[in-house]
Amino acid sequence: MDVAGRPLSLPDVSDADLAGLAYGVFTLSGEQRRRVGARLGPLVLDLAVLADTDLLPDPLAAPTLDAFMACGPLIWDETRRRIEHLVTSPNAHRRLDGAFHPVDGVTMHLPFTVADYVDFYSSLHHAVNVGRILRPDADPLPANWRHLPIGYHGRSGTVVVSGAEIPWPSGQRLEPDGTVTFGPSRRLDFELEVGFVIGIPSRLGEPVPIERVMEHVFGVVLVNDWSARDIQAWEYQPLGPFLGKSFATTISAWVLPLDAVEPVRVSGPSQEPEPLPHLRRREPWGLDLDLKVKLRTARMRSDGSEPATICETGFADQYWTVAQQLAHLTSNGASLRTGDLVASGTVSGPLPGQAGSLLEATRGGTEPLELPDGEERAFLEPGDEVILEGRAGAVALGAATGIVA
Repeated sequence: MDVAGRPLSLPDVSDADLAGLAYGVFTLSGEQRRRVGARLGPLVLDLAVLADTDLLPDPLAAPTLDAFMACGPLIWDETRRRIEHLVTSPNAHRRLDGAFHPVDGVTMHLPFTVADYVDFYSSLHHAVNVGRILRPDADPLPANWRHLPIGYHGRSGTVVVSGAEIPWPSGQRLEPDGTVTFGPSRRLDFELEVGFVIGIPSRLGEPVPIERVMEHVFGVVLVNDWSARDIQAWEYQPLGPFLGKSFATTISAWVLPLDAVEPVRVSGPSQEPEPLPHLRRREPWGLDLDLKVKLRTARMRSDGSEPATICETGFADQYWTVAQQLAHLTSNGASLRTGDLVASGTVSGPLPGQAGSLLEATRGGTEPLELPDGEERAFLEPGDEVILEGRAGAVALGAATGIVA
């Protein structure tokens, strides 16, 4: 049914729709039940209804993707084939009656329970850009950067779904005169990232070898790891990000299964020095994703203006692949859990217009961006909306959007 209660006719499902089939959790207007759905172009297929009638596995009747993600690749693949058969079979109209809803007529929710959240630092261009801004007279890369994927543990409880309002953070910052004050951030930023969601857990104390680690990954999301740069700069030494990052992280509402990005797998750049044996690449797990950041200010929304594209970059040349990151994460015996979110770190390219954060794009705020309507941004301002988009070839990743309060 559509939002007015009228039956929706079965759509013409294209190969592109099936290739881009992604999973999410939604509610219908006037209802509280959270349902697992699959995105097919402009429509959502209600998988919970189909699970209720035994057309799909029982875990899809749950209010999150958690149980389904824990089932593993055999069930994931079988379910995908079953969905494809259901929507393309001659009697699909009868079997799927009432199971389709328009995407713009449902409310999306966090698709899975975030277990642990780990953020890495895998873009060489981002690391060099930031190092040159923060340490202009020193080597921009830390001595360990080319030997291991640097990362930190974030706060899973403040991961929010695309569309959620982002609270403006406060914290301590060091003023130019040397005094320390507490107050709202003056240097709020976004970070363009790609996230990987763990399905199958691993055992505590058993490192996962790099050749097996991707068997644990369920799918891909876009991630905006919002950052208060002034708070971060004061607090991060010597232990790393804390309040400057933990107030909010946005992920896309739709989780694209890992097999949907298989066609865009690439080797990634060469690594020098060669990583230690447990981190050496066994398979090409770089991904040739096209990524984009758009910004729409409160004035632009008021005027009905389209958002401005402020970054277009790619993911193919990330120095550390997700397989290397996960192998490193578990190399000390740490376990993977269903719902773990593993983010790439900020994705930036080497050219102007490819910076995945305002810190880089404006050189620490010294060279503000000029937007099409004449406004300028060194860092974000209240009411700004940030929209992350991505594609894996012809397949779209779900957008990750947020408006800062």
